[in-house]
Amino acid sequence: MRLLVSGGGTGGHIYPALALIDAVKKKQPSSEILYVGTHKGLENKIVPDAGIPFKTIRIQGFKRSLSLENLKTVYLFLKSVHTAKKILKEFKPDVVVGTGGFVCGAVVYAAARMKIPTFIHEQNSVAGVTNKFLSHFVDKIGISFTAAADNFPAEKVVFTGNPRAQQVAGMKSSNRLKDYGLSPTKKTVLVFGGSRGAKRINEATVEAFPLLAGKDYQVLFVTGSVHFNKIKDMIGQNKPSNVVVEPYIPDMPSILPEISCIVGRAGATSLAEITALGIPSILVPSPYVTNDHQTHNAQSLVNAHAAEMIKEADLNGKSLAQLIDKLMSDSKMQEVMRKNAKKAGTTDAADRITNLLEQLITSASR
Repeated sequence: MRLLVSGGGTGGHIYPALALIDAVKKKQPSSEILYVGTHKGLENKIVPDAGIPFKTIRIQGFKRSLSLENLKTVYLFLKSVHTAKKILKEFKPDVVVGTGGFVCGAVVYAAARMKIPTFIHEQNSVAGVTNKFLSHFVDKIGISFTAAADNFPAEKVVFTGNPRAQQVAGMKSSNRLKDYGLSPTKKTVLVFGGSRGAKRINEATVEAFPLLAGKDYQVLFVTGSVHFNKIKDMIGQNKPSNVVVEPYIPDMPSILPEISCIVGRAGATSLAEITALGIPSILVPSPYVTNDHQTHNAQSLVNAHAAEMIKEADLNGKSLAQLIDKLMSDSKMQEVMRKNAKKAGTTDAADRITNLLEQLITSASR
């Protein structure tokens, strides 16, 4: 398979793409892969570091209000479509995949106009503007939440799940907790606001310290490197003995099999990992994302009795500590959430998409 993948801006678009590439390489080791992103997005570092051939095009997103910048955006889009066509002619892909972000808008659109088979993947329960635009041109659309189907032409939609789930589904405990001075035999709560951390989750967790002290479970509190020094100053000498504070954990998924409960955001990648492993969670959706999609993501797990949710506006030390304690002191509730989270996961998502890509290529060659 000659596979061209495009997606960028945030990890939520990049990590599912990498998981899919991983699955394609395992199934068809001789496949040729090319990733197209921007020079500014996270993909500019993450993709080359993963050893995947990488090219960039220049593009930017539309402003949400009338702006002269939008004229520049239109110009850059048309120019990037022209650049994308050059890359496509040179690489000659059998199929093109877009995983979201403005960059894939130009690349996938160009591929569709050139009659190359195309597939886009929507990670969230509310579709992004790029995928809504592309849905009119592509052959198939993979979704991770059934609620996202309403955003697209019904005949193109296939429920695939998030490829990231397949990457973590088989992970087993490797006693990583010991690396952080935690007991491998105690129940552990992970508080993690994403790779950059989440200011309000961090503040509420510090406020909750007096209420978490002395509990029969332990807490691994990951602040994000950006916030670590400020949080350290806030804590001073007042850290409970059952709490460990870290700025960042490299290869976070490897520690997840040892976690009893996660407190964190409701981004698509996080939920893919949580459901793949069946981990009970307390979700605090970010209110700063497009279309409030994290609230919709979280609500899908709440509706399935797989998670609890606290709106950021209602988050404080007391509300957080009470909910953590409620969950951690009720083993029956934990078991129900664990089973329901696992049910909500799709642990063969990358294989489903790989099979779909093979079908598109076969249909195109007839």
